[in-house]
Amino acid sequence: MPKKLRKKNKRRNILELITEAGLVGRGGASFPVAKKWKLVKEALKTRKVAYIVVNGAEGEPGVEKDAYILKNYPEEVINGVYLANQFLGNQKIKKIYFFLNHSYWEKYLVQLQKVLSQRKYQSLAKKIIFTAKSKDLLYISGEETALLNYLEGRKIEPRLKPPYPTEQGLFNAPTLVNNVETFHDVSLVGRGKFDDKRFYSINGAVRQRGVFRLPATLTIEDVLRQTDNIPDFPFFVQVGGEAAGEVLNSDQLERPIEDAGAITVYDLEHTDKNKLLSHWLNFFAAQSCGNCVTCREGTYRLAELVKQKNHDQKVFTDLLTNLAESSFCALGRSLPFTIKSYYINILKKKI
Repeated sequence: MPKKLRKKNKRRNILELITEAGLVGRGGASFPVAKKWKLVKEALKTRKVAYIVVNGAEGEPGVEKDAYILKNYPEEVINGVYLANQFLGNQKIKKIYFFLNHSYWEKYLVQLQKVLSQRKYQSLAKKIIFTAKSKDLLYISGEETALLNYLEGRKIEPRLKPPYPTEQGLFNAPTLVNNVETFHDVSLVGRGKFDDKRFYSINGAVRQRGVFRLPATLTIEDVLRQTDNIPDFPFFVQVGGEAAGEVLNSDQLERPIEDAGAITVYDLEHTDKNKLLSHWLNFFAAQSCGNCVTCREGTYRLAELVKQKNHDQKVFTDLLTNLAESSFCALGRSLPFTIKSYYINILKKKI
C-alpha cells in the first residue's frame, strides 16, 4: 500500500476500517467484527468498565491455525488487541484475558510476552492476564460464554443468550470476545495490509499438511488444488474441523469454505466407515457438558447404538433430530449436521 494511503489509514477510526474491509470473526460464526465492537462500545455508554477476551482455545480437532499464527505472527495478534483496547477506551478496559490452549501456552507464551515488552505495548501488558486451557478441559470451553464461565470460576457450560457478552459478559460487564485469528486480521486492517485472505488448516490423507494463507473466497477444490493436495485416489472431505464439520464427497468441492477454514481429507476406500462414525459419536458424548438432557443422553445413546451391528435406524434418526431441535447449545446441534451429511454424501443412505 502507498505511504499516503497508510498515513490516511492512521487518521481513520479503526471501526471504519474494519467495516470497510468487511472483516468477519474467524472463530466459526462469521459474525461481523465491526458490529461486535460497536455493540461493546455502545454498552459502555452506560457501563463503567468492560473486558476483552482473546480466545486461543482452538479445541476443534484438525484445526491448528491459531498455533501457526501465534508462532509466526505474535506481534500482529498483540497489535490487534492493542487496537481493540484503544477503540473501546483504555480507561474503560479493566482487564484483558488471553486464554490459550495448554500446548500453545507452553510453546508461545514467551514469544507473546516478548512482544508485550516493547515500549508500545508496555501499558497494555499491565492489563493482560494469560490463562491456559488445561488438558482435561472440555471441548465446549472454546464456546465464548462457556469460556466466560470458566474465567469466572464457574461450571464450564454455555450461557443462555440473550444477554450477549457484548452487553453482559465477564463479571456481568460488556465483553469483547474474539479469537486469535480475528485479532491478527484486525491488525492487518489497521496497518492497511488486509487483503481478504485467511488461514486454512489442512489435514488427513494429503501430501502437504499444514496451515496456508489464501483468499477467503476460494472453494474447497481451489484450496486443495492451490496447496497441491488434490488426492490421486477416491476421497471425501470434512470441512470446518474434524468434529463439527460437514462431510462432503469429491463431487461437492465447488462450495466455498466457510466458518472455521479447515479441511480434512479421508481415503474413501481405506477409511473404516464405522470406526469413523463411532469416533465422532464418542467424541461428542465425552465432551458434552451435561447441562441439557438432550445432549447428555442423546450423544451417549447414539454412541451405544452404533456398537450394535443391526441398530434401530429409526431410533438413531429420532435421536439426531432431537439433538438438532432441542439442544441448548451449538455442540449438540452440530453433531446431527456432521452425521447426516456423512450418511447422505458418503454412505449414500437416507436418514
